[in-house]
Amino acid sequence: MTLVKFNENKNVNGYNTFNDLFDNIFNEGVLLNKRFEKVPAVNIYESETSFQIELAAPGLKKEDFKINLEKDILSISAKINENENTENKKITRKEFSYQSFKRVFNLPDLIDQSNIEAQYQNGILTVSIGKKEEEIVKTRTISIK
Repeated sequence: MTLVKFNENKNVNGYNTFNDLFDNIFNEGVLLNKRFEKVPAVNIYESETSFQIELAAPGLKKEDFKINLEKDILSISAKINENENTENKKITRKEFSYQSFKRVFNLPDLIDQSNIEAQYQNGILTVSIGKKEEEIVKTRTISIK
């Protein structure tokens, strides 16, 4: 058996390495033609008095979002209409892709359903959910006798 050493510095048809060739085939050729289900990334924070959900959705407007609360299920969705005016434009490459999505969160019993607020700023949708007063744990120091 003969081992052939691969010369990584060799430039073949504009590709520097063997991996570049396959990366470009799979990333540009096959995968871009399929539409994948994409959902925005989420951060969830908890403080003593509230929960905060941050949803990264750049490129949208606050009118695109719909937030529903049904019992203890919070759903955040966005419907995007891709009605771009591209009549006078010749598209060489299009990577911007805005798709409709829906995220669903099961909320704990300790939330105050009347104390939910949402704000969209700089591509981040922030939903603040307050806790019930009786569920807020008051901290105190206990002395040892």
